[in-house]
Amino acid sequence: MNSLTPHGTLNRRRFLQGTLAAGAVGTIAPSLIRTAVAAAPVRPKVGVVMTEFSYRSHAHVILENCLQPYLFNGEATDPGVEIVSMYVDQYPDGEMSRDVSKQYNIPIFKTIGEAVTLGGNKLAVDAVLSIGEHGTYPHNEKGQHMYPRKRFFDEIVAVFRQSGRGVPVFNDKHLSFRFDWAREMYDTSQQLGFPLMAGSSVPLAERKPPLETPADAEYETAVSIHGGGVESYDFHCLEVLQSMIESRRGGESGVKQVQFLTGDALWKAADEGLWSRELADAAMAAELGPGQPPVKELCDSKKLGSGEPHGVLVTYRDGLRAIGLKVGDSSTRWNFAGKLKGVDKPVATAFYVGPWQNRNLFKALSHAIQTHFREGKAPYPVERTLLVTGILDAEMDSRYKGGVPIDTPQLDIAYQPRDYRAMREMGASWKIITEDSPEPLGMAPPAKLS
Repeated sequence: MNSLTPHGTLNRRRFLQGTLAAGAVGTIAPSLIRTAVAAAPVRPKVGVVMTEFSYRSHAHVILENCLQPYLFNGEATDPGVEIVSMYVDQYPDGEMSRDVSKQYNIPIFKTIGEAVTLGGNKLAVDAVLSIGEHGTYPHNEKGQHMYPRKRFFDEIVAVFRQSGRGVPVFNDKHLSFRFDWAREMYDTSQQLGFPLMAGSSVPLAERKPPLETPADAEYETAVSIHGGGVESYDFHCLEVLQSMIESRRGGESGVKQVQFLTGDALWKAADEGLWSRELADAAMAAELGPGQPPVKELCDSKKLGSGEPHGVLVTYRDGLRAIGLKVGDSSTRWNFAGKLKGVDKPVATAFYVGPWQNRNLFKALSHAIQTHFREGKAPYPVERTLLVTGILDAEMDSRYKGGVPIDTPQLDIAYQPRDYRAMREMGASWKIITEDSPEPLGMAPPAKLS
């Protein structure tokens, strides 16, 4: 059973006070929402709320797998959902939403409220897909990209409150750039009783070589590696890390401290035993093959790109210490290595995203989202993404303050993992779509159902 401390679920009196203070039209009993979720139809109607719909945006690469059959583990898979409405926050040059609206006969509404009520005054969809990625939004003084995920969530929930019922929601990537807002989003879903799912697509990718964390494993330390930018790719890197270590003995207990490291401080921390260069070498070997130079030499030589390396050092409450590393420049570099107690050789794997860069990675994520909408339960714990959201916020705070360690009592978040192998791509799809397959310029052609 999931437990989160010190922020417990609000009691009914505090919940009702908060609802009235927020100016809601009516109050709701959480049991009403749970009953509505349980009664969701086999093919739920989904409202989509998005920042923008442009080529290779998250809206594009998710929705092309929700509007028509797609390949998952080598099988043509029906989405099992019906997209019935769209709200689009921004319309850049080359945007795709209007064309897709005409092609699939999906209305675009001017407000989020209208998109989830289908222009009426009560909730009229069975699930909400919220995609708060891409688009022109500012950064704050810490360098955090201020995507409007919390605003999207609040406007969706306002309709739930008004309607006296709620439905499953998926929030793309981390919950918010601010952990207190993310925590509020999580708590709201718990208080009102609607299922919430969020997170990264990368943990669902094929693992090469195959690697499963043994049941009740004891990790002594771990490393996750990416090749992208600060914050945006650090998030995926940390979710990969969390997805691998959350099933260690005792489950997840939360994070005690986070520190951003770069320059000499990064390598000094390794020399002091705060993270393992040996594991980093093993993680890179999983991607590049054996016989590679040590990770520092790879970084210094710029053989993998000119990007400056950095690290996110995470100290867990149970004593485990791990790091997320940026090595070189690659949008498809996702590697992991760990040291298991009593095992001499590190375990390591690379997450292969399939052809067309990261585009096909979203087939597995789309499958997981659709399962969440149909079953009314996230296939893996949303607490994973809540915790990673908090780690990422603390990382950006540490970076802003010059790399000082940031204590994180607010990340006293404990949860138990779930077996989500049924949501992962195991590689059969890449025998059909190969590296030589031409990438479609628009929506991918639908897979043929047998």
